[in-house]
Amino acid sequence: MAQFKFEDALARLETIVGQLEKGDLPLEESLKIFEEGVRLSKGCLKMLEEAERKVEILLQDKDGRKRPKPFDPGGEDEENVDEAEDRK
Repeated sequence: MAQFKFEDALARLETIVGQLEKGDLPLEESLKIFEEGVRLSKGCLKMLEEAERKVEILLQDKDGRKRPKPFDPGGEDEENVDEAEDRK
């Protein structure tokens, strides 16, 4: 299988699901694209796990310990988050 970008693999998965949901493909073709979908799904899962590990590394504190932080779409910087946590 060629290396897909996550977005490309997800788009192909959506196409496969649509084709399978129609139910108008012959059994052999359905099995073939189902198997492709399983491979793409596993590849997407692997890419998501790799991204999660990268995010965890980025969230390590100065001592290398991973500290869970809430996601703030408002974009508070780390100092403000640390100060807010200290006040709790």
